[in-house]
Amino acid sequence: MKAAVAFAVLVVIAPTSQATTVSSPVTKVIELLSNLQTKIIAEGSDAQKTYAEYAEWCEDRSKDVAYAIKTGKADVKDLTATIAQESASIASLDADIERLSGEIATDEADLKAANVIRDKEHVDFLAEEHELVEVVDTLGRAATIIEREMQKGGASMLQLKNAGNLVQALAVLMRASAITSTDAARLTALVQSGDEDSGAPAGAVYESQSGGILETLADLREKAEGQLSDARGKETSSVHAFEMMKQSLDDEIKFGNSDMAKAKKAKGASAEKKAAAEGDLAVSSKDLASDVTALADLHHECMATAQDFEAATKSRGEELEALAHAKKAIVDNTGAAGELSYGLDQIAFLQFARVASSADLAKFEAARVIRELARKDGSVALSQLATNMLAVSGDNVFAKVEALISSMIERLQAEGEADATHKAFCDKELAESNEKHADKTAEINKLSTKIDQMSARSAKLKEQVSELNKELAALAASQAEMNKLRQEEKAAFKTNSADMEQGLEGVKIALKVLRDYYSQDKAHNAAEGEATGIVGLIEVIESDFTQGLAEMTATEESAAAAYEKQTNENEIDTATKSQDVKYKNKEAAGLDQSTVEATSDRSSVQEELDAVNEYLKGLHEQCDERVESYEKTVERRDAELAGLKQALTILDGQSLLQKKSLRSLRRHA
Repeated sequence: MKAAVAFAVLVVIAPTSQATTVSSPVTKVIELLSNLQTKIIAEGSDAQKTYAEYAEWCEDRSKDVAYAIKTGKADVKDLTATIAQESASIASLDADIERLSGEIATDEADLKAANVIRDKEHVDFLAEEHELVEVVDTLGRAATIIEREMQKGGASMLQLKNAGNLVQALAVLMRASAITSTDAARLTALVQSGDEDSGAPAGAVYESQSGGILETLADLREKAEGQLSDARGKETSSVHAFEMMKQSLDDEIKFGNSDMAKAKKAKGASAEKKAAAEGDLAVSSKDLASDVTALADLHHECMATAQDFEAATKSRGEELEALAHAKKAIVDNTGAAGELSYGLDQIAFLQFARVASSADLAKFEAARVIRELARKDGSVALSQLATNMLAVSGDNVFAKVEALISSMIERLQAEGEADATHKAFCDKELAESNEKHADKTAEINKLSTKIDQMSARSAKLKEQVSELNKELAALAASQAEMNKLRQEEKAAFKTNSADMEQGLEGVKIALKVLRDYYSQDKAHNAAEGEATGIVGLIEVIESDFTQGLAEMTATEESAAAAYEKQTNENEIDTATKSQDVKYKNKEAAGLDQSTVEATSDRSSVQEELDAVNEYLKGLHEQCDERVESYEKTVERRDAELAGLKQALTILDGQSLLQKKSLRSLRRHA
């Protein structure tokens, strides 16, 4: 019965066994060598990929740090310039504040002094006004009293008429108790002061008539009221002048305080900017030093990694060469021996022996489940696993097969973890690379705008320089023409003036000779008339020559002065335009240099953008779903794991039955 079962099993699985080549030791060795070669090549490929990514990271990082160093140097330069500028502004503002403080102090002192003077003037005015008001009042009351006494008549009237002057009349009134002694003293003083001021007797002597004293009092009152009016007018003018001066000083103090507040505010702002720039300079300098150190460390680290990679690559190549040599030696030299040692008959016998037990049946059932799963999913790895399971023989078959299945499960789980890690890596790198792509694109646009602006400004400056050069050339040509004309005029003057001086000298000699001769030789008196005419004519010639020389000299001096003036103006104009050309050329050169630097920066950023695009392309090639999605892969792997676990369940169940059978056989034995 057992033989029949074994034969049936052999018939059922015979096609599968014939389709599957059972590995001999020689074949196994070759297979192991091939697998090891594949593993080493795969490791080399992974190492190459890892190193390529690391090298790219080194390059990107080096560019980033170099750009940071360049930016840091520019920031340090700008911040240093800002600190110097703000320091100069603070010094200038301190000078302004000191000047304004002095001006405000002077204005405040002037205002205080003006207030003191005004207060004194006002006190004096009040005293004078009070006194004049009392005088006017007293004069009015005195006139009233005198009128009343005159109307009464009697002794008082008689005494008043007999009084020789106004002072005596006032004394009479005081004795008659008509006026108070205070009023009498005040009026007496007023009359006496009036007499002293005017020198007229009207105040002291009056007609002994009824109206004489009243008219005198009326005159005195009119004078007092005039003085009062003058005093009040003067006070009004003083108040107005004081108010005008006070308003002016108040405005100056107000504007001075306003200017000082603005200066202090500007100083505070400059100090704040300077402090901020100093703080930023310290941070930028520290960051710059850190970036320089980081760049040096990065170069050292990247070079060390490159050397390690080259050494590992060389070692891996030597190992592959040794494996290939060994594999070739086995393949070339063990063919016949392997055929003799591990022929077809022995393999068939082994296969028959393997299916002769229930353990083999469980093994083949588990292999069938896995092969079916491999066929369904098209998995080469599962198909190879099924083949390896069928090839297992000897003691402890279940443990060996379970080890193969467990190894495949671990491999699938590891692949799942690797896929999840790979997906997370792809998501992270794609997000970061897309963000970097956007940043670099924006930076390129910004640099392009800056380059266009600087190029336009440089072109405009160069156009202005060209126009200035044309004007300078015209000035130079005009000056050259002036120089030529001046030389010609000067040469002509030199020649002509020499001729005129020579002619004048000859005329003077002739005049001297004739005058001396005719003044000493009396024998020629008869010819004196003709001589006088000749001398007169020569004197006319002398005058003409002298006038001509003077006019020639004046013309030359005027032409020379005009030439010097125009030459100086041309030199000033030339110097101004030349300096303008110098500054504009310098600015244009600076703009061109900045344009070159910005273009270089844009090229660098473009290279970085190209690198980002290339890296993105690689990421898309590596990360984009080509055949199946990540979810499909997970679903397929879960199905494979479930099938492998089912195969393990089959093996575990058969192992349990085998153990029970062994215990039963031992009991029967």
